[in-house]
Amino acid sequence: MSLNFKSDFPLFEHEDNKGLIYFDNAATTQRPRQVIEALKNFYEHDNANPLRGLYDLSGRATEQYESARHTVASFIGAKDCEIIFTRNASESLNLVAYTWGLDNIHEGDEIVVSVTEHHSNILPWQMLCKEKGAKLVWLEPDKDTCLFPESEFKKINSRTKVVAIAQVSNVLGITHPVKKIAELAHKVGAICVVDGAQSTPHMKVCVKDLDADFFAFSGHKLMGPMGIGVLYGKKELLEKMRPFLRGGEMIEYVTRESATWAELPHKFEAGTVNASGAVGLAAAIDYLKNIGIENIQSHDNKLAELLIQKMKEIPHVHIIGNEDPSKHCGIVTFTIDGVHPHDIASLLDTEKIAIRAGHHCAQPLGAYLNLPASARASLYLYNDEEEVCKFAQVLAKIRSMSGYKD
Repeated sequence: MSLNFKSDFPLFEHEDNKGLIYFDNAATTQRPRQVIEALKNFYEHDNANPLRGLYDLSGRATEQYESARHTVASFIGAKDCEIIFTRNASESLNLVAYTWGLDNIHEGDEIVVSVTEHHSNILPWQMLCKEKGAKLVWLEPDKDTCLFPESEFKKINSRTKVVAIAQVSNVLGITHPVKKIAELAHKVGAICVVDGAQSTPHMKVCVKDLDADFFAFSGHKLMGPMGIGVLYGKKELLEKMRPFLRGGEMIEYVTRESATWAELPHKFEAGTVNASGAVGLAAAIDYLKNIGIENIQSHDNKLAELLIQKMKEIPHVHIIGNEDPSKHCGIVTFTIDGVHPHDIASLLDTEKIAIRAGHHCAQPLGAYLNLPASARASLYLYNDEEEVCKFAQVLAKIRSMSGYKD
């Protein structure tokens, strides 16, 4: 299926953005007008503080907010009460570390993380290990294929209490065997925490099938608003956890001396919630479902295949990681001999092509691959073959544009 939905995205119609080739979708996606309209409609028709007022307008705001929760739950195969709204995937992962982690990790325990992780799925576990005297253990992929050898999974053992893994690497685009990793974790009594920020926009996710104990993602990476994220947690785990933040609406009863907490999921949603963000996220999910997530995945893989093919024809361009297009999830990271990645991005910008350059919030991976910086092109449903070909044409001229002399 060939996708052509660019007309749904007002940003590309703005005069400043005419002709823009936006290849930074792994950082954030653009919003279709259906999402923008949902936000506008909420503020124009249903804006009130949800969950609190006894008047009709507040009731409508509450209904919109909880309907959004149901949409999210259905999208990833969860129960409504297992969906906690946060600001982003980073906050979701921190919530797990600061609540479940502080109460369940002890001195001598081990937390297994992949060296391919985004900092958001490293720093909370570093904090937890330092706080509790636990040890961080690293899963390391093969440097040529960027896939994990079977021997690496032996690091998940009786001392392991948490395995934290991204379903898709934000640098390499590799899809990790999360279902297998969760099974290995559960065999030794550990939990599996999955960063789904890069997978959820591009592939069908079912948390029950993965058997993830916790699963985090951000709205803005799947065309929803910034400032809204999701944490899925198994109900039996969430019920035992203490609150992450304390304040309005997450309580059942407060005295001068103590408090009791609201039922799930409200125990974890202190203060005035981001109702408009939740409504916008639900609109983005509806938009994705209308297109079909399988169609988006096929589209992204085909574009990645064309992009990799074109890049392999350009001298001095090196693709990082596996060159199999199906293992890129729309993400292609690369370097060019003699040109710093920051310069690659700046020179492409002069041709109205937007990519990301730097360490991609994955410095341990860069150190492991001896690659402190790289350039990253990431594709999504509103990108097309014409843009890929234009990108490749400009990329072939980058060394000369930079003044590099062969």
